Amino acid sequence: MELVYKTEGTCSTHIEVSVDNGNIIEVAFWGGCSGNLQGVSRLVKGMKPEEVLQRLEGVRCGRRATSCPDQLCKALRQMGY
Repeated sequence: MELVYKTEGTCSTHIEVSVDNGNIIEVAFWGGCSGNLQGVSRLVKGMKPEEVLQRLEGVRCGRRATSCPDQLCKALRQMGY
């Protein structure tokens, strides 16, 4: 299953997420802090969406109510996880 998710409240504008056989295959952020988001993408690759949700949901960026990792979780929730 693949999704392009339009983010809200972050520097990144979209997240591309691909999940197959219960594991995250690929994550790509459009915009945002390139190095940090490449790191997040590499760390979650191969993980189960439920584990990513457990670890990253609710993470905030400074005073913002959300963050790029939290928006990734919102994308995963939209995918049904």
